[in-house]
Amino acid sequence: MSATTLKRFDDDAYLDHCEATVVAVSEAGIELDQTVCYARSGGQAGDTGTLTTPDGREITLADTVYAEDRTRILHVPAADMPALQPGDRVTVNIDWARRHRLMRLHTCLHLLGSLIPVPVTGCSISPDSARIDFDLPESTLDKAVLTEQLNALIEAKTPVGIDRITPEQLAAQPDLVRTVGAAPPAGTSTIRIIEIPGVDRQPCGGTHVANTSEIGAMVVTKIEKKSRTNRRVVVNFA
Repeated sequence: MSATTLKRFDDDAYLDHCEATVVAVSEAGIELDQTVCYARSGGQAGDTGTLTTPDGREITLADTVYAEDRTRILHVPAADMPALQPGDRVTVNIDWARRHRLMRLHTCLHLLGSLIPVPVTGCSISPDSARIDFDLPESTLDKAVLTEQLNALIEAKTPVGIDRITPEQLAAQPDLVRTVGAAPPAGTSTIRIIEIPGVDRQPCGGTHVANTSEIGAMVVTKIEKKSRTNRRVVVNFA
């Protein structure tokens, strides 16, 4: 089995390219020793982009996903791309404009979650919109009020930081986990924490902007009742 893929985006979501070596190639995708491409997980879409060889071959990436073991990342090429072999060197480039939209929307969901302090049952983040589901049997949520509160948090220009704690520290602070059924990967020695001081602090493996002001103006476009105990809130760029 191949080694764990080094996830360069974990420490720097603004890194838009890196050099890498092809580790394995299969029908499922191309495995590299390291990558800047975020793999689809936690509701956030995987990155798209390109792999370019020193001799000029360019492979367009249609998606980035995790292998079954959840430690290796697979880069899924679009149809009819040039073939790569283990040992090939490539430059990995992400579609930065698309990634940045995902970063802004993902950070926005953290702010939105802070305004509705109940358990989260799911979320989805695409480049064009995002939604978050809440365990909320009775809803008094209002689109206009939430939009105003959300933009006030955005305009507060609060820094967004990354911290790391041990599984034991997380176990001692169970309230940090907002998402129902969420658990860190087995065998993890440290857990990545996203912190927006005074607003939100929780485990999260996604990509985020460095300051809330970078999100830009947002609007709550829809509030839906998905089940007896579930309310979905959808947000988009204003």
